[in-house]
This record gives sequence, C-alpha cells and structure tokens, in this order.
Amino acid sequence: MFIKKASFTAITIISCLLYYIFAYHLERTFFGKIILFWTALFTGYIFFINLNFSFKNLATIAILFRLVFLLAMPNLSQDFYRFIWDGRMILENLNPYISLPQTFIEEEFLIIEQAEELYAGMGPMNGSHYTNYPPLNQLCFFIAALFSGKSILGSVIIMRLQIIFADIGIIYFGSKLLRKLDINPNNIFLYALNPFIIIELTGNLHYEPVMLFFLIIALYLFHKRKWILSGFMFAFSISIKLIPLLFLPIFLKRFLLRGRKIKWKENGIKLLLFYVIIIGTNGILFLPFISEFLISNYSNSVGLWFRSFEFNASLYYIFREIGYLFRGYNEIAIIGKITPILTIIFILLISLFRRNKTTTEIITTMLLASSFYYFTTTTMHPWYLATLVVLSIFTEYRFPLIWSFIIILSYQAYANLTWKENLWFVTLEYSILYGFLIYELKKPTQRLSGKNCYEKEKESGL
Repeated sequence: MFIKKASFTAITIISCLLYYIFAYHLERTFFGKIILFWTALFTGYIFFINLNFSFKNLATIAILFRLVFLLAMPNLSQDFYRFIWDGRMILENLNPYISLPQTFIEEEFLIIEQAEELYAGMGPMNGSHYTNYPPLNQLCFFIAALFSGKSILGSVIIMRLQIIFADIGIIYFGSKLLRKLDINPNNIFLYALNPFIIIELTGNLHYEPVMLFFLIIALYLFHKRKWILSGFMFAFSISIKLIPLLFLPIFLKRFLLRGRKIKWKENGIKLLLFYVIIIGTNGILFLPFISEFLISNYSNSVGLWFRSFEFNASLYYIFREIGYLFRGYNEIAIIGKITPILTIIFILLISLFRRNKTTTEIITTMLLASSFYYFTTTTMHPWYLATLVVLSIFTEYRFPLIWSFIIILSYQAYANLTWKENLWFVTLEYSILYGFLIYELKKPTQRLSGKNCYEKEKESGL
C-alpha cells in the first residue's frame, strides 16, 4: 500500500511538471520535444488508469492537471484569438455573424479592444471569414469579454475556467450515467485523465468540453426517460458545436419501436416534439443575431470546412490523389460536397438497421456515426477527436483512445517554418488507427455485444 501511494504521488508530480512544460515552455514547432513529453504523459495516464485508485483521488488529479494551465497562453492553437474577438464584438453590441475582423482592421475602425493584436494572433485566414461558432458558444465568449474586456490573458483565464468547470460536470454526470449503465464509473477517467484531452481542450481552449457536458447530461436524462429535458440539453450541446446534429436520426427507433412493431400513433408525437424542442431551441438562440445576412454568412463559413480546408484527412486524401490522377488538379470542391452526403447516408442506414433501443446501443451508434464523419472529412483537427473519446467510454470500443495518442503525429505539419504536412506521418497515424479498429471489430465481444453489457439495460418505454 505504501509503495502504491508513493508511486501515485511521484507520477502525479512528474505529470504536473510535464504539463507545466507543455503549458509554458513549448511551441508547436518543437515537434520532437512534443512527441517526447506526450509519450511520457501517456505513460503516466496508463499507470493511473490500470491501478485501482479511488474515484476521489483520480478526480482530484484530473482537476489539478487542468489547473496547471490556468495562467498559460495557448501555444498549440491560435483559435482563441477569434473567440476573444467575437466576445468583444458582442460586448460592443456588434453582430459577429455579419462582420469580418479583416474589415475592421483595413478600415481602421478599431472599436474592439486590442483589435490589432487579436487580428495578428488569429491570422488573415481566420480574420477574412465570418464566424462559425453557434450562439451558446458566443455567450461563453461574451462572458470572457464581460469580465476581462481589456486583457487577452484575462479572457483566456475566464474561458479556461469555463472549460475546466465543464470537464468537472462531465466527470460528475458521466460517472452517474456509467453507473446507470452498470459500467465501472472510473471509466470516466479514460476521458478526464487523457493527456490529449487536457492539452488540446483545457490547454488550447477548444470548447468541446462544454458541448460534451450538455451532451452527457442529455444522454443521462434520456436514459432516465426525461426526454423533454434531454431535448433542451441536446439543443444546448448543438449550440456550442454543431456536431451533435449528426445524432438526431439515431433516436428514431428508441421512440418508435415497441418490440418489432413501429408505433407511430403512440410515440410519433413524442419523437416530433423531441426534434421540435432541439431545432426550435437553437432557432431561438439565434434570434439575438438575426439579420438578412445571417444564414448566408453562417452557411458559407461552415461550408468552407468542406470545400476549402484540408488537414490530417484520411479517406479524403485517397480521393484527392485519385482526382489528381484522372483530372490533374485538386478536386476538393467536388469531394467536399460528396463526403457530407455519404455521411448522411451512412447515419441514416445505421439509424434504421441497428437496434438503437438501449442507451448503450444509441451511444455506440453515435460513436460509429461521428467516426465515419471524421474518417471522411477533409479536415481533422486533433480536438475534434474529443467527441469520440468521451463516447467510447460508454461502449466496448477503445480505438478513439489509441487515436488520441497517435494524433499528435499531425503536429508534424507545424514543425516547419512554413506549414507543410508530411503524408508519411498521416499514413502512419491512420495505418495504426485502422489496424486497431479492424482488430476491435473482429473481437468476439463486439460481435456478441448484444449478449454482453447491453442486456443489462431495461428496455422499458419512454
């Protein structure tokens, strides 16, 4: 027991030191050092996960590791500058959905505090596009501006506290949902202690934890058959990041099927109301920003991720090479329109042909749906992976955890003075990922999942 406690203390201290180095002394161009410290942190992560430490101890160090980053400026991402800009736009009663940072700088209309510094930080590419962050996310940015409207570091601290509190909420409600599903509640630390989650989200100020906080509450309430409240939480999750929109068709069978029969009359109204709550709530949240240009600006901004940007992609890079072979140029404008259609078709198929009646089955289908989307997308930034990581802990799949380790290979692109991807690193990343995924799909526990933990849930009506 003494050795176990001493080891726990020693690895906690070492991990804190490594997180401190990551937070305050590394830049994303230091690829070799990043790989070294990343690997060391994952080694400690494996130690914490595999030894039987108490929930309280693991929760404490999960929060402690995040607090190490509290006063640090994000050094692996520059998106936070745009977050601050949008928040200060709202503080000045300006609509961030209809104005470009570039316009303010070119016309020297510097009503935004520290405008030039923020624009330089976000970069011309970000500053030349309309914001694509949904309304509730904008509220988070506004709160940071409200409490720290003249200090970039102050705004960073406020936003980081929001993310840390969201992660605490995920630990709390995630563990409650795990208990309801008769799964070890310590599984939540596969997410909460994951170095990728701590560095990419708390460190780099990406708002996936806030989105996932509302999503976990939505799933928890849905499991307790409180589907109306669940709908509101689901709507809030979408209003932080749009990705949960992918999951809406997955609830069809849970509402409509009783045994093997579809009960339209009994539950069709409930299903419709569930969707109306989600879509209507998001519509209401957009009302403060309503403008004749809102829909066109927002849809064009979101569409850019499919038509123009490419990073750390998987199947898309194969499609791109085929396009080069037959057409002689990059076909992203065409491929970027096709892959979302493929995603929609895939989601509809697994929504209709998988059981999707128990909460565990629904979450597993969510994991498969979002995985397909990220496998085919043109742009796979590391922080997108957080959704897969948190969903996986409620299932028997662990490939997102493997991906959370090897996705650091994508940072090789920033090791050059001019950004450039090395496709050998991308190939290595996805070869390992797909190899492990195939292994998991072939495991008997996956083929017989209906006779495993899924049977532990009661299939009672909503």
